[in-house]
Amino acid sequence: MTYRWILPMALLLCVSTTAISVNYDLLRSQLRSSNSACLMLLRQLNGAPQRCPEDTMNFQVPEEIEQAQQFQKEDAALVIYEMLQHTLRIFRRNFASTGWNETIVENLLVKVHLQMDRLETNLEEIMEEESSTWGNTTILRLKKYYRRISQYLKAKKYSHCAWTVVQAEMLRNLAFLNALTDYLQN
Repeated sequence: MTYRWILPMALLLCVSTTAISVNYDLLRSQLRSSNSACLMLLRQLNGAPQRCPEDTMNFQVPEEIEQAQQFQKEDAALVIYEMLQHTLRIFRRNFASTGWNETIVENLLVKVHLQMDRLETNLEEIMEEESSTWGNTTILRLKKYYRRISQYLKAKKYSHCAWTVVQAEMLRNLAFLNALTDYLQN
């Protein structure tokens, strides 16, 4: 009698695994598209770092992000989500002194939030299946990195030049996000 259940269970397992794999390919495609839109929006904000040479800053991106080695797709998804979450927090800060078009900033925030929503379903599955100590270390380093960016903005009183430097840093972040997105595949 137990043999009758083996074939249906095996088929269900195969279908479930295929469905999850397809989700990663779709997720990668959606994130790439959103990243491109975010890149375009960030460039429309018209920051000019060359006008603020005294405000340059090295925020010290975690090495494992800057020189991405072979990420597991689950780890990449966690790191991408964390980066998006902090990007959202940064751009919700006081950017009034920048003269940026608020509609562009709002569209950027919507795109970032949409990417986070797309990742959340996959992250719920990942969190149930794994407890990666690698991810925890990287996440801590990312939090420190984004804290440095936030502290920089605060120390510079959210000046136009400070925001221009942060804008350039966020453009770099999008390049890192694109590289990490490559790991979201079968």
